[in-house]
Amino acid sequence: MPLYEHVFLARQDASAQQVEDLTTQFTGIVEGLGGKVVKMENWGVRSLTYRMNKNRKAHFVLLNIDAPSAAVTEVERQERISEDVIRYLTVRVEEHEEGPSAMMRKADRDRERDDRGGGFRGDREGGFRGDREGGGFRGDRGPRRSRDDEAAVEE
Repeated sequence: MPLYEHVFLARQDASAQQVEDLTTQFTGIVEGLGGKVVKMENWGVRSLTYRMNKNRKAHFVLLNIDAPSAAVTEVERQERISEDVIRYLTVRVEEHEEGPSAMMRKADRDRERDDRGGGFRGDREGGFRGDREGGGFRGDRGPRRSRDDEAAVEE
């Protein structure tokens, strides 16, 4: 059977339980049509790059599916009907990724960095722009010229 990676975004104001119920519903559809969900990852609430249907954040869920195309088509049809699903994307893949997905690995890295005490730019070398060599904010750019000086240069 073909392999798919399927990600859907649920509304931010949907509870975690509602998102879990949606995931269970979609998993049931896949299994009912002769497929199986190999892996399910809930990536949590994440910020969207741009607003979608007045939502700035959404619950992200990944499903690795091993099922016939009819099962994926039915899941997508149900997602179009559901008011809780903002967007979805299904990609056919040659093989499923072993272990946690890239998003989960990134979350683990971020958690480890926060545990070490890092976490915002002030902790990195260099710090803010005031730490630059050369004095004040203007650096070595020279004195500011007025418009009268610019007019004299043009003549």
